[in-house]
Formats: sequence, structure tokens, C-alpha cells
Amino acid sequence: MTTIEERPWDDPAGAALRKAQRAELDERYGSDDHEPGTAPTAADIDLFLVASVPDGTPVACGALRRLTGTSAEIKRMYVVPTSRGSGVATAVLRALEAAAVSRGWTTLRLETGTEQPEAIRFYEREGYTEIPLFGPYAGSEISRCYERTL
Repeated sequence: MTTIEERPWDDPAGAALRKAQRAELDERYGSDDHEPGTAPTAADIDLFLVASVPDGTPVACGALRRLTGTSAEIKRMYVVPTSRGSGVATAVLRALEAAAVSRGWTTLRLETGTEQPEAIRFYEREGYTEIPLFGPYAGSEISRCYERTL
């Protein structure tokens, strides 16, 4: 059984997962210039979750950054390759959605990239609808944005 728990942004396991995500994206995009907008930090992330398998190995993460009084953005959703297809991504996403609802946020938005077809399929399958590029992603040629009303 997977355990999902809130951790500080600078938690070593979370930092390692984000570093692995960054390396994978650098490879997919052929450079490290693939993040339009401001990178999340401890100062602007409202919630950071890490999922671990029974032996304690961290396998996934996800975060929420508040956008308005009723909306937030999903940031740093990542699952290690060996755990993809296991349901852990859905579990982390549902935990993020539940946390958003508990904070009174009724809308979740996200940005993913054109070179991440698995993420696009995942979010569409989970009920997220493609929307026009918003905020810092407007005009980005490598971004796709999604939204779900909770």
C-alpha cells in the first residue's frame, strides 16, 4: 500500500523526486529551458505531498500553489518510471484535490508540456479539460494547460 503524506518543500525525498523529474524533462525537451513561468519554491507552495511504497521508498510527489481565493495550480506531479501504471499518480492527484477542497478551492489548473504525452493522457482521463494557456504560460509554444472544477 502506498502512503501519501504532506512534507516540507525542502524534504530530501521530495527534492530528490523533483531533481529526477527535472532530469527527465531536460532529456525530453533537449535542454533545461522548458519551464515557462516562475518555478515553485517553499515560499509559494501551499502543500507538498510525497508518496512512498511500503518499504519507505519515495515514488511520487505533487504540490499545490494557490492562484486565487478559489483556485490553485498543480505543480511538480511526478512518478518514478518504475511506479508508473501502479495507480500512485491517481492517488496523489486525488489527495491534492481533497486538500484543495478542504481549503475551499473549487478549481484546479495545471500546465504540462507538449513533450509529455503520458501526462496529457493522464489528466484528460482524470477529468481535466484543456483550457487556453493562462498566466505565465500564455504564448508558450511548449505548454498545454488544463483545468478541473472540483
